[in-house]
Amino acid sequence: MPQMLYRNALNRALDEELARDENVVIIGEEVAEYNGAYKVTEGLWKKWGDKRVVDAPISEAGFIGMGIGASMLGVRPVMELMFFSFAYVAFDQMVNNAACVRYMSGGLINAPIVVRGPANGGTNVGATHSHTPENIFANVPGLKVVCPATAYDAYGLMKSAIRDNDPVYFMENTLLYGDPAAGSEIPEAEFTVPIGVAEVKREGSDVSLIAHGRSVIVALQAAEQLREEKGVSAEVVDLRSIRPLDEETVLASVAKTNRAVLVDENKPFCGVSAQIAATIQEKAFDDLDAPVLRVTSVDAPAMYSPPVEKEQIPNVRRVVERVMQLG
Repeated sequence: MPQMLYRNALNRALDEELARDENVVIIGEEVAEYNGAYKVTEGLWKKWGDKRVVDAPISEAGFIGMGIGASMLGVRPVMELMFFSFAYVAFDQMVNNAACVRYMSGGLINAPIVVRGPANGGTNVGATHSHTPENIFANVPGLKVVCPATAYDAYGLMKSAIRDNDPVYFMENTLLYGDPAAGSEIPEAEFTVPIGVAEVKREGSDVSLIAHGRSVIVALQAAEQLREEKGVSAEVVDLRSIRPLDEETVLASVAKTNRAVLVDENKPFCGVSAQIAATIQEKAFDDLDAPVLRVTSVDAPAMYSPPVEKEQIPNVRRVVERVMQLG
C-alpha cells in the first residue's frame, strides 16, 4: 500500500464525499479554478463543476455566513479558509450562529457545516496569518474541533466531519500538506475516524508526550531521539480531537508512565495544553511522579524571521530538554 500525502488524503476524502452525497458542496477562496491555495481541492472543480465546487471572494464574513445559512437548510458545505486566522472576520457567524442554532431552536435546526484550512505558525507569513485558534473555538459549546496530524487521520476525520450534524472546525497545518513524515498508508476501501477519540501513536513507559496537529510529528521525532540518546521510553498520545476531548486515553497514558509533557503550538495562556494539564491535575494527580510540564509556542505574536520562528513553535530540541527536566 503506497504512502499518501496529507493533502492528497484530504482531496480523496472530499472527492468521495461529493460522490456519496449530492448535498455536499465545497466553497472557499481559490478552491475551484485554481485548485486550492494548497492544492487540497485539486481537480475537484473540473470533475464536479461550478455548482459543487465554488470559488468565493475574499469576504469570510460573507461566504462563511452564507454557508452556515445553507447548512441550516440541508446543504452540507465544506468551507475553506486560506488561513484559519481569517476565521476572526467571521467570528460572529461561526460562534453566535453556527454554535447556538441547534440549542436555541430546541433541536429543530442543525448546522452541519465544516470549516477547514491551515491553523499554524512556522511558515513565516507574519503575525496576522499564523494563529492557532483551536483553543478559542473549543471553548464554545456546540462546536467540534479536530486537528489531524497524519494523512490517515485527515482522511478519516474529514469524512466524519462532513457527515456530522454539528459544526466541525477542521484545523490543518500548512507544513503537513506535503510532509512525508505526516504521510500514511491508506486502504483502498473507505473508512472513517470517529471524532472525539484520541490515539496512542507510540507506546512508551517513562513519560507521556501528549500533542495534537503537527506537534504530534514533533513529539514522535522527539520520542525517537529520547530513546536513542537518553534511553527514555516516551509514549506519544495524539489527541486528534480537541472537542470533544478523549480524557480517558490521556489519563490512561499518564497512569501508565506517571509523567506528562504536553506539546502544543497554542500560546501558553489558556491554550489547549492548559486544559489538558488541568484535567490531569484534577483526575490523575495520584498517578504523577513529577509535575506536568508543557512545550508551547513562545508567548508573543508569530515572528516573521524564519530562524526565530523555528524556535518560537515547539521543536524536537525543546521537547527533549523539557522531558529531561522531569528527572
